[in-house]
Amino acid sequence: MSLPNPSHTHHFVPIDMLTTSYRVVGKILVSNTGMVGKLNDPNTSFMEIHDAKLARIHMPTKLANHFEVIRLSKDRLLLASLSRREDIGPQALARGGYASTSQHEVWITIEDFEMKGVIEWQGRFDFRVLMSEGTRDFIPLYDANVVGTLIPTLKIQSTAMLFNRTQVNLLGLLNQRKENEKDKK
Repeated sequence: MSLPNPSHTHHFVPIDMLTTSYRVVGKILVSNTGMVGKLNDPNTSFMEIHDAKLARIHMPTKLANHFEVIRLSKDRLLLASLSRREDIGPQALARGGYASTSQHEVWITIEDFEMKGVIEWQGRFDFRVLMSEGTRDFIPLYDANVVGTLIPTLKIQSTAMLFNRTQVNLLGLLNQRKENEKDKK
């Protein structure tokens, strides 16, 4: 299969993704809107990953399959990890159009994974707005660390990633975390 001829407005971005059952590493063709535009595009529910290497979640470092192109449903995607912050896309899209933001360190659980990182948010943090308002399902998380809760060998560190807000189980602000009694001694 031949790859589409990328123009100046389209380019490939390396990506590391987690679905509910697989880790997928490959590259994806994005436009000038970056990954945030690709994942939050309401006109398509699917995307193509090129040179896709797949590993089962319970064996994240063992290659299970390799495809020229694999198609995946965005609604089953838990997170997409990027190697560069710029690959997320224009800041106006990533931040929802706001210019001044605050940084909030968060701890998030999705499926069988825990994430720590920084959400950039305008003004006071509002969980209700983050989780339910607007049309974007994929939200940027910066300086992110992901670890499997049942499979601790699965670890991903990234300067930027996008997580699927429709898959979030728990979210805590790290500045509201209480110290353990053991930690106090």
